[in-house]
Amino acid sequence: MALSKIEWTESTWNPVTGCTKISSGCENCYAERMAKRLKLMGQPNYVNGFQVTLHEHVLEYPLAWKKPQTIFVNSMSDLFHAKVPDFFIFQIFNIMKQANWHRFQVLTKRSDRLKKLSSKLDWPQNVWIGVSVENEVVKYRIDDLRWIPAQIKFLSIEPLLGPLSTIELNGIDWVIVGGESGPAAREMKQEWVIQIKEQCIEQNVPFFFKQWGGANKKKTGRILQGRTWDNLPFGISIKHNDNFQQAAKTMPHVECSL
Repeated sequence: MALSKIEWTESTWNPVTGCTKISSGCENCYAERMAKRLKLMGQPNYVNGFQVTLHEHVLEYPLAWKKPQTIFVNSMSDLFHAKVPDFFIFQIFNIMKQANWHRFQVLTKRSDRLKKLSSKLDWPQNVWIGVSVENEVVKYRIDDLRWIPAQIKFLSIEPLLGPLSTIELNGIDWVIVGGESGPAAREMKQEWVIQIKEQCIEQNVPFFFKQWGGANKKKTGRILQGRTWDNLPFGISIKHNDNFQQAAKTMPHVECSL
């Protein structure tokens, strides 16, 4: 387990590392920069750099973590990448089902493969599924996500690279928005963020503002219109562990280190 400073999660678990660019949101990929750094540092899981690599030895790690965690799955990859075999995805879902005291968050840009595999996957209540949507061009990912039979479906609109004039949020439980960070970060305009926030309020969907980003994201912070926006999904029903209800209200929001 790696404790995470990402505001909307607590820990990360990476049974897969590495990826390839698929859309404009990938241009300045933080995971690629991090993987190259870890390879130079001699970290054994990153001997292949940012090539897609399966790590069978970490598959059962969540079963050993006894304290309930909110876990971001494959923060350094995309579970639905074409180079991740179906059987390995099934194994990961099986572990998530067994580790039912945790909450797992899976995020993908490859909504087409997610949609194709969805009916073959067992969707336990503790698995959330989200898609990344950086601009109008990839809004189709929201439609692909909408009918996935997961307990919680969410959007990660990060990095937000342009206005999203109209978003149909029917079937969507949570929206995260954030700007790009790093030395080559592209601009995110305030009016784009406000437009999404207002659509969330109108459609009664929780809105979470992660960061403004930029070259120095600590300096730019995460204040929008004079306050932070840390809304989380409501109505979570995980009968085997009532602690998740309280965890959803108290999830820590600290600065992201990536």
